Amino acid sequence: MFSKNLKFYRLRKHMSKKELAERANVTSMAITNYEKGDRKPNMEILRSLASALEVRVSDFLAVRNENIVFMHGEFRKNSSLSNTQQEYIRECVEEYFSRFMTAVEVLGGDVLPDAPVCHMIPLSQDPEINACALREHLGFAQDGPIEDLIGKLENKGILIYECSIENDQFSGMNGFVNSRPFIVLNPQMSPERNRSTIVHELAHLMFVWPESMDDKEIEKMATAIGGAFLFPESDAKRELGIRRSAITRDMVLVAVEYGISMMLLTKRAELNHIITASAAKDFYIKASKAGWRTNEPSRIEKEKPVLFEQLVYRAVNEKEISVQRGAELLKIPYNNVLSMLCYNEV
Repeated sequence: MFSKNLKFYRLRKHMSKKELAERANVTSMAITNYEKGDRKPNMEILRSLASALEVRVSDFLAVRNENIVFMHGEFRKNSSLSNTQQEYIRECVEEYFSRFMTAVEVLGGDVLPDAPVCHMIPLSQDPEINACALREHLGFAQDGPIEDLIGKLENKGILIYECSIENDQFSGMNGFVNSRPFIVLNPQMSPERNRSTIVHELAHLMFVWPESMDDKEIEKMATAIGGAFLFPESDAKRELGIRRSAITRDMVLVAVEYGISMMLLTKRAELNHIITASAAKDFYIKASKAGWRTNEPSRIEKEKPVLFEQLVYRAVNEKEISVQRGAELLKIPYNNVLSMLCYNEV
């Protein structure tokens, strides 16, 4: 689908239609018509467009899976993302899941587990109760750390996609592809922030949000649910004790165990009355001076979605698709896919 591919690569290159038109020696209206699918360029113009965007002509001609229906979630109301950046993220999502769903169709739709029913959990006024309900809905234990959160969610049929964008105000969003929930993450964020973002987006996906609740309150509740989900009250009191006089360095070990930041651990300790508000404030002041409010050091291993790769490698090894097609779907070199073929006999 040339029109979608052209738009995707233009946005990826951070070019306006006017800039691309000037570099490819065509009019801005021509670019608009190409992206709408109203006109198709000849081979000479195709080469000019490819050169301007530093891609191959074949990249424009890559087939998109047309058996897909998207429902994109909204960006947060206070987002500083420009309309172009928001448009780019949506285009990235559609391009990625076009490739993903092609692998699924090759292997058969039953390769994906049924996802949990969305917008089903009644919302309580208590974030702790909501967090317990979310854990139960997803089939997780009511307490204890959740390791490899991304892997566990992929195994439950919730799709995860990493969309890299140079804007620290974008941490994630959610949506549906063929009625299946997905969560988008910015891999440039720390692993701890990614985990918090995942649960924030899960809250948006799984709870029934009252129409009377304004956006600011929804965001606040989703954030509170995320903290209680990752570090439940019972765990906080068991790991940290009933009372602490201050935030101390040994608490870093607990933050690592639960895959959360020290900022979140402190907030949870304050909310559960393990430390006083003044002790929390003292820590926040020190953390701010160290730059932790925007860039707290990461202490855990990065989690990555692997389901798409697994599906493609399976399709290649079962000879459902060629090695070349596998490389095209994953957008990696041919030899990388070749190296994942069956072991040679010794």
